[in-house]
Amino acid sequence: MLSVIVITKNAALHIDRCLTSVSWVDEIIIVDSGSTDDTLTRCARYTDKIFIHTDWQGFGVQKNRALQYAQSDWVLSLDADEVVTPDLQKAIKTVMQDSRYEAWQIPRLSRYCGRWMRHGGWYPDYVTRLFRRGSAHFSADLVHEKLLVTQGHIGQLTTPLLHYSFENLEEVLQKVNAYSSASAQMQFARGKQGGLSKAILHGLWAFIRTYIIRLGFLDGREGFMLAVSNAEGTYYRYLKLFYCQHHASNTAQPHRHDL
Repeated sequence: MLSVIVITKNAALHIDRCLTSVSWVDEIIIVDSGSTDDTLTRCARYTDKIFIHTDWQGFGVQKNRALQYAQSDWVLSLDADEVVTPDLQKAIKTVMQDSRYEAWQIPRLSRYCGRWMRHGGWYPDYVTRLFRRGSAHFSADLVHEKLLVTQGHIGQLTTPLLHYSFENLEEVLQKVNAYSSASAQMQFARGKQGGLSKAILHGLWAFIRTYIIRLGFLDGREGFMLAVSNAEGTYYRYLKLFYCQHHASNTAQPHRHDL
């Protein structure tokens, strides 16, 4: 038996495509963090197992909440903008019978502004998403959470999961802003240091790594656009980190009182 878990918030653009692709599973678990569009109405067409948790503590915490509701022997974690193809469906059904592994990595093929990206570090982009319930949980990271497999071995599939990550530039800009803020908060909590020089140097390196070292230029115009947006996200992350430090420093300064 297989449970699919999906966390959502204002995912009406993608959720039908995602849930249609897994209509064959034994149960679908939705954990929503306060959608204001018709995401929940759309989800209700596929499952009655919809739960609301609006005290957002990060992607990792929210996915662990969804995991707690799963009842099947195996769990597949999906983002609302991901799709399981018929070929991947067959592969998943096959490997769940393989007793050698407790979890499986799946290659992810992502779409950026109308193009499937095969370079720039975006493919095969293995993500561990399929696992036996009880053998893994998600890290408590605010963003870029990881599935932590605590027992058993991890296998690797060859059939890709489709990821409709960025439909247009508006979505790119929104996610760059949101993810750079969340990443800055995580790094601040870990004692990392930001600053203008670090923002410039790390941003430049992100562009070079994406466009040249990881052959992003082979993805044409969108390869260049992706390299720029990666650089922007990195640049703003280090600047936001600096301002987190600056704010904390000012807050910690004792107030002087005139005598």
